[in-house]
Amino acid sequence: MLKSWQPQTTADGSVTFFSPEFQETFHSSSGAKEEALHKFVLPSGLEALVQERKEEGRSDRSPLKNSHKIPIKILDVCYGLGYNTAAALETVWKVDPLCPVELWAWELEPTVPQAALGFLRSYPDPIPEILTTLATELKVNTPQFQGKLEIGDARKTMQRLAPDCRADVIFLDPFSPPKCPQLWSIEFIALLAQHLQPQGKIITYSCAAAVRTALLQAGLYIASTPSVGRKNPGTIASPSPLEFPSLTPAELEYLQTRAAVPYRDPHLQDEATTIRQRRTQEQTISPLEPTSKWKKRWSSIRAT
Repeated sequence: MLKSWQPQTTADGSVTFFSPEFQETFHSSSGAKEEALHKFVLPSGLEALVQERKEEGRSDRSPLKNSHKIPIKILDVCYGLGYNTAAALETVWKVDPLCPVELWAWELEPTVPQAALGFLRSYPDPIPEILTTLATELKVNTPQFQGKLEIGDARKTMQRLAPDCRADVIFLDPFSPPKCPQLWSIEFIALLAQHLQPQGKIITYSCAAAVRTALLQAGLYIASTPSVGRKNPGTIASPSPLEFPSLTPAELEYLQTRAAVPYRDPHLQDEATTIRQRRTQEQTISPLEPTSKWKKRWSSIRAT
């Protein structure tokens, strides 16, 4: 039997859930579909990547069949209701209906995607059917789409991922860092970075200094993505330089405050409480500037 999730209609008419466990909704109140497309998919550059591979296929004299195309590879961390994957598939197949897609989707609670199947009906065919099969059978294998939904702790799932699995795009969409620090730790993000293509990108809604520190220490370039449905921007990270504006002086200074002390989970198995306590202890003895001073300074600058 499906758990009783609490549906909430967002401003764009799409529906999300409220999590009693984390005391957060899965999406911003401005729109679940809006957030998936504008916060995750569009900044990822998927559209341009598919167009580039489509043009490469045209220059190749081999027949334009799926077997001759390089698949788009997506890792969706915290698949949830499926909006990020649905928006990605819509974007990819709008550019090239023949483009194959490989998906690795990770989700802790299987009843979330199962309970949300009706919310994805507005996406064009064959997306609703594909994601229905994915949520119920956990695997889809067609010439156009190969996907696997793995249920359980993403930290354990990560350690089972084959070393040669490299994603073009990773959607990092857990609950907020204070509520779910397990999936924002410096160790977990370092492993994610190892599974990126050289031009691959990690996209997340979070601009938390602790998260950005973890991305930087994983050897990635970072930039802000536009604010969508939230006051703050998101973050994009890649092993290669990004075609996004550099961080602002305020953002750069924020990374020199105690807010930038990362979450640590050395063995990728600690409880959230332990991870939070470890970070609090490290912040207490950190030589970095107190975050309150940074806030006061930049509040004064913005007021002038």
